[in-house]
Order: sequence, then structure tokens, then C-alpha cells
Amino acid sequence: MARSVTNKALDALLSAAGYGGAHAAFARQVNHAGRAQGSWRYDAASVYWWLRGRRPAKHVQTAMAETIARKLGRPVEMAELGFVGSDLGDATYPPTASDAIEAAGGLWTLLAQRISSPTGKVFHSGAALQAALAWRYDLPDTKVTREGVPSLTAADIQPLHLLAEHFADLDRRHGGGSPYTRALMADLLARQVLPMLHGAYADAVGRDLMRASATLCGQLAFMSYDAGEHGVAQHHVTIALRLAKAAGDRLYGAHLLANLATQAVYLGHTRDTTRLSEAALDGAGRAPAAVRARLYATAASAYGRSGDRRACRTALAKAEKAVDRMCGEDRPHWVSYFSPAHLAGTTLKCLSDLRLHRQALRHASDAITLASANARTRVLHSALIALAHAQAGDIDAACTWGREAARHAPQVRSARVTQRVQELTAALNPHRATADVHDLLLMLAPTPPSHPHAGPR
Repeated sequence: MARSVTNKALDALLSAAGYGGAHAAFARQVNHAGRAQGSWRYDAASVYWWLRGRRPAKHVQTAMAETIARKLGRPVEMAELGFVGSDLGDATYPPTASDAIEAAGGLWTLLAQRISSPTGKVFHSGAALQAALAWRYDLPDTKVTREGVPSLTAADIQPLHLLAEHFADLDRRHGGGSPYTRALMADLLARQVLPMLHGAYADAVGRDLMRASATLCGQLAFMSYDAGEHGVAQHHVTIALRLAKAAGDRLYGAHLLANLATQAVYLGHTRDTTRLSEAALDGAGRAPAAVRARLYATAASAYGRSGDRRACRTALAKAEKAVDRMCGEDRPHWVSYFSPAHLAGTTLKCLSDLRLHRQALRHASDAITLASANARTRVLHSALIALAHAQAGDIDAACTWGREAARHAPQVRSARVTQRVQELTAALNPHRATADVHDLLLMLAPTPPSHPHAGPR
């Protein structure tokens, strides 16, 4: 079913200019108007989405205004096109790689300028499912080439992969909650990566560029999710999915879908999480053991949250079998973090969700055997173990593990860590008359932000 037009201003202008029933012709003229900036490939589908709320980059809007002005015989201001405001667009799956590049450009440019402003966007599970279906079943891109400036080679792309690994390491060590880190990454994407995406490249270089850009975009998505900016995170994942599709990288696309499912689990969208995780497994095809382990762990989380014990245990068993086969295998760098400790933490969380707290705690020691770089995961797992002990009625053990979480939490800025600590605090509050619990609650209490330059009130 076709969506209704939301950009009434653009619809009226197209009709007045004679393009009301000729969207393909309008797209061709826009491509022609923008030829100095590269080989644009907008088509009738692009116009369809412009009329339904998607906002192209400003230089594309300039070409649109010029095209309509020629037909109307009068100047057309960009404000007349109906692309008003400074929102971040929506999380609709871009129909083409060019559309994904334009959506990314608008998103990155805006985020680079908004260090502390709230976005106001929310997660939409329906859009997530539509993106999963489009990524899985849309036809692959036959070629990824472009004409423009600069002209890129394979050597130009390699630093982008290294940058993605660097930001992933920062995220694991310090969390995604710092708005300055996310703004820095968005600025890098807007100033450095976006011009490359608008450059000239042959097919093989283009696919590698799409892969690197998808990885960077996906990393910023996960950092935004960890910071609690769920709409922004979903928008980034959707763009990254389309870029991964253009790259022909099914494994990373499946990884992105698993991240989307993880976010949906966290937000309580239980009806749709299992579909997303199953789509990720289906789309991955034959995958390395580490990828399969991660995907099955995500599926188990979805089943655990929905209360499906049998499906949860089956997925956990498959994840464990895959973990046993990880040793010595080649694996994509973006899944290198996944370890037996991560699976143990997932198992602990799943069994806790199923209210099997004693069984869950059997995995506690394995869940904390983490590399030192995984600071956020250490806090999450420590707090989870403490919470499981509290739910099982062992308050002394809960305090022991709670102190472990409290010791490491100041190193990390993460909305997920904050929520986990709040859950632990709520579980311990009924026992706050106990000295150990009272002291721990003081340790876990949020520290108010300091304002060293503020004068007396």
C-alpha cells in the first residue's frame, strides 16, 4: 500500500511545474542539475520518498529548486520545497545506495553540530522489521561505481577500517555515553567519509568503501544506543544496513540486524525481537563460528525476554556449540570482541529473565572472565550477578558483587549501565536498613554533575 504524501509543499510545486505525474523525469533533471558534483542516480523512487518526509542534502535541494525554477519561470527558494526544520529524518530503509549516502550526510552533519541537544527521536519496531525484510530480500546491487571528486583507490579505504576498530575500542573501554565522542565521530564521518562517498571509485573500491562506511556508521549506532539515543541509533543502523547491502557484506548486515534486535530487547519490544534475530540468522547464511555464536546469543536473549524457555535453551545450546569452535578461526574484526564470557553473561541474563536465578548464577564466574578492555561489559555483568543474587535472596553475595560493579562504574558513561545499576538499587532498597546494603546504596548513588565555575546561589 502506497504511503500518503506528507510534504504537501513539494507535491504542489511538482504539480505546478508539470512533474506531478512525471517523477522519473523530475529525478533525471535533478541528476542533470547536479552533474558537477558527481554522477547522481536519483529516480522516481527517490521522489516518492522525498514526498513522504525524507530530506535530501542541501546541495540536492539546491538542484531541485533550480530544476523547478526553470519550469516555473521564477526563482524558487529552498524553503518552498517543504524540507523545513532540523530533524534527523526517519529510520526508513533507503531504496538505493545513493539514497543511503544522502541520508547519512544529513544525519552526520546535524549530529556533528549537536553535542548535548536531545534528539527527541524514538525507536520504531515496525520500521526495524521493514528494514530487515528489505535488507534480506531486495535484489543485490549489480555494481557500485561513481564519478566525482576525489578519485579513490583501495589504499584510501584501509584507514577507515582502522578508525572503526579504534572507536569500537573506545566504546568498550569507556561506553558510548559521552556526547563529545559521538560528536567527534559524526564530525569525522561528515567531513572525511562523506566526501569519499561522493567521490569517484571503481566497483571493488566502492564496495570496500561501502563496507568501511557501514562499519563506522554501525559503530556510531551502537554508541548512540548505549547512550540512550534510540531513534538516532536505529536511523544509523538502517543506513548502515543499506551500505552493507551495497558492499555485498551479508555477515556485517546480519550483525547489524542482531544489534537492532538487541536494542529492541532492551526496550521491551518482545513481539518483534525474535523476528529480527531470526532474520539476522537467516540472512547470515554460512558464517564463521564467532558470528554464529553472537547471532544465536542474540536470539536467545529475545526468546528469554519473551518467556519462551524451550527456544531460549535451544539457541543457547547452539551458541555454546559455536563458541567451542571459535578457537583459531579467522573471523571479521567487528566480532572479535565476542568471547565465552559474553555468552556466559547472555546466558545469565536469559535465565534471570526466565526467573531461573539459581541456574543463572552457575554462569557468574565465567561471565566475569573478561579482557581488561571490556570495562563496560565488566560493569554490566557484575551488576547483573549482584541483581541475580538479590533476586535469589542472597543479599550478602549481592553486596559483594554490587561493590565490584560500583568500583568500575565511574570509568564508563553508559545509559545501559545506569539502568542496570538502578535495577540493582531497586532490588536492594527493601534491605537498606542493613549496614552493608546501606553503604552499597551510597556507593551506587549517582554523583551530581559538578559545576566548578558556577558562582554561589
